[in-house]
Amino acid sequence: MLLAADVGGTKALMGLFRGNGPRPAPVAVREYATQDFATLDEIVGAFLADTGHAAIEAFSAGVAGPVRGSVARLVNAPWVADLDVAKARFGNCPATLLNDLEAMASAIPVLQPDELVVLQRGSASPEGNAALIAAGTGLGQAMLHRVNGRLVSVPSEGGHADFAARTSREIALVEDLTRLHGRVDVERVVSGRGVAAIARFTHGRANVPAACPAIADDIDVGDLPAAISGSALAGRCQACVEALDMFVEAYGAEAGNLALRAVATAGLYVGGGIAPKILTALEAGAFVRAFRDKAPMADLMRAIPVAVILNPATGLLGAAVRAAELVDGP
Repeated sequence: MLLAADVGGTKALMGLFRGNGPRPAPVAVREYATQDFATLDEIVGAFLADTGHAAIEAFSAGVAGPVRGSVARLVNAPWVADLDVAKARFGNCPATLLNDLEAMASAIPVLQPDELVVLQRGSASPEGNAALIAAGTGLGQAMLHRVNGRLVSVPSEGGHADFAARTSREIALVEDLTRLHGRVDVERVVSGRGVAAIARFTHGRANVPAACPAIADDIDVGDLPAAISGSALAGRCQACVEALDMFVEAYGAEAGNLALRAVATAGLYVGGGIAPKILTALEAGAFVRAFRDKAPMADLMRAIPVAVILNPATGLLGAAVRAAELVDGP
C-alpha cells in the first residue's frame, strides 16, 4: 500500500493508494484542517487512527513550502514537516518530501480529459516542456522538463517573485500594496488573499464587507475571497466585478510568464482551488488574452495549450505517483 499526503496552508489531504499502473488507485482518502495540527507526523497519526494501520510500501508527501532535504517549513502555516519523523512509523520505508506543486505536477501526465477544461487548445509539442500554476491560499508554480521522453516535475518558488504590474490600474494597486506591506510578490495579488487585497483597492476601503452591500458584515475573513468572487460572478457589485477582472488578468499574465520561463510548449496547466470556482470568468477571454500578451513572443504563446485542472485531489494523486515510483521506478 502507498501512503500519500498533500499539505497546503489551509487543508491537508491524506490517502492510501494501490500502485496499479501509472495512476495509483485510491483506497481511502481523508481531509484535515492544516491549522489543527503542528507537524506532518500528527496528520499521519490522525489518518492512521481514522483508517486503521496498513502495511506501507512507500510514503510521499507534498507540502506547501520549500523543501530542504527531509524537512520543509510551510509558508502559510506555522509548522515544519519532518519526513524522517513521519516515516519512522513505517520502519523507515522508502519516502520522499516534495514541494506541493512538484507533487501536483507529477499527476499531470496521468490526468484524464474529463479532469481538464481547455482554455486554449493550441498545438502541443510532444517533445516540449510543460508548466503548472496554482492559486489557492498561496500561489504555487512548478515546471515539467522533458527528460528522456518523459515529463519530470521540478519545484519552484516563483510565486514569491516580484509582481509585474502591466497597466495603470495595476500600478496603482502595487503602490497601494507597497504602502501596506513593502515588497509586493506575485502571491500578494494572485491568491485567495490577493482577491481580498484587490477588492480592498477597488472598493477604496480597508473593510470590504463594510463597503460592499453584497457581502455580509460578519463574514469570516477566510470566506471573503469566495464571497467577493461570488458577488462578481453574479454582477451584484461593480467594485467586486473589477476586483475579479483584475485578478483574472493578473493570473493569466503570470501564467504566461511561467510558460515563457519553462518554454512550456507541451502545455500550461492551471491548478489550485480557485480556478474551478471562477471557471466562467477564466473562460470569458481575459485570462488567455493576458497569457498571450507577450510580444514579441505572441505567436509562441498562441500555440501553447492552456487547461484548468478540475480534480481537487490532483496534488494527492501526484504524491501517490511519486510514492509508486519509489517502489517501481519511474
